Amino acid sequence: MKVCLVGSSGGHLSHLIQLKPWWKEQERFWVTFKKEDAISLLEDENIYWCSYPTNRNIKNLIKNSILAFKVLIKEKPDLIVSSGAASAVPFFYIGKLLGAKLVYIEVYDRIDSPTLTGKLVYKICDEFIVQWEEQKKFYPKAKNIGGIF
Repeated sequence: MKVCLVGSSGGHLSHLIQLKPWWKEQERFWVTFKKEDAISLLEDENIYWCSYPTNRNIKNLIKNSILAFKVLIKEKPDLIVSSGAASAVPFFYIGKLLGAKLVYIEVYDRIDSPTLTGKLVYKICDEFIVQWEEQKKFYPKAKNIGGIF
């Protein structure tokens, strides 16, 4: 199975790093921001750098959508996994059109409100994971796995 791990640097990337016991066994590639933490944490990994900032930035949404199309056509992942943020949205929608399975992990620190990315991808995900039972108020079909930290 080939896996695309996509997410912003910082906390979102940290969530995905916590899944290393699983992803280290997979053929994989990453999509994230070219920032110091990502460069350091993903040394020796296959990485595609996406554009930022992404928060309500139409220009970078377009750039990241073009990148998503090119990368997903080239790499042909079976599965796309993300914990956010906005950089995941074009990869999820284009990936879904290309037949990839989608798994989204809602972030640990959002208990009382949903994230914008979570709201945007919830309905197209094959599996939507939350880390708090309270998050199921916003995502009733989600699977609660508890904290991954």
